[in-house]
Amino acid sequence: MNVAYHLNVIGAESQLISRVGNDQPGTELLSFCSGKGLPAPLIQIDEIHSTGEVNARIMDNHEVVYDISPGAAWDYISLNSNLKQLAADADAFVYGSLASRNPVSRETLLGILESAKFKVFDVNIRAPHYTKETLTFLLNKADLLKLNNDELNLLGEWFYKKDAAETDSIKFLQQAFNIPEIIITKGSDGASFYNTTDACHRKAYPVKVADTVGAGDSFLAAFLYKKLMGEDLTDALDYALGMGAFIASQSGACPAYTPADLDHFIVQQQQEL
Repeated sequence: MNVAYHLNVIGAESQLISRVGNDQPGTELLSFCSGKGLPAPLIQIDEIHSTGEVNARIMDNHEVVYDISPGAAWDYISLNSNLKQLAADADAFVYGSLASRNPVSRETLLGILESAKFKVFDVNIRAPHYTKETLTFLLNKADLLKLNNDELNLLGEWFYKKDAAETDSIKFLQQAFNIPEIIITKGSDGASFYNTTDACHRKAYPVKVADTVGAGDSFLAAFLYKKLMGEDLTDALDYALGMGAFIASQSGACPAYTPADLDHFIVQQQQEL
């Protein structure tokens, strides 16, 4: 939802595939999406299962620990031909690993992946809701993989070797799972982009952090927007890092802002470097 929200704000039409319960939280979430200008026709209503709940705890180092309740409505997203066609028509389809924790949504995700033409895997590993087998399948489907340092270390330890250098782990993942492009976010150390021949490394913008909830999602939205517009990858990384810093400097994952607000923030940060 966060990725879709930020894509819409900065000018890329985006929709969210999900499912909520026929309950008050579900009604509130649909109202929230509407209020944020996020189209909701692909959010299904579940008459049996309740709307999902997540408790987020912000630690002293600004990292966030999530407690994700099981058996949520979004575990039961159903597949239909409309979803397959929309994925086939879209410039990009973004997916994560959480949607695979339940067999129903997992089968729906797999069906959509068969139709999507550009598949972006935002790993979003959340213990204990993943298995090595599922991640292996999802990695093999990715055209672009986005992950953070912790996720790279876990995948490296699982599939390659523990404590390997970043470049070695990236190269292994690209070759083992046939992934053309990989982005790694590193918090205050910035971010890097790798394709099969080159790499690009950019520094983060120093900001006073309010909270980091949704910062990675906003980063991905901004990078995708610039990439799909055909802009230089260095500029895309800088814009994405600016977006991530902008969101981290505010409370909440989906604050109200305009593209002009974001551009002004980035210019200010660049002047202060």
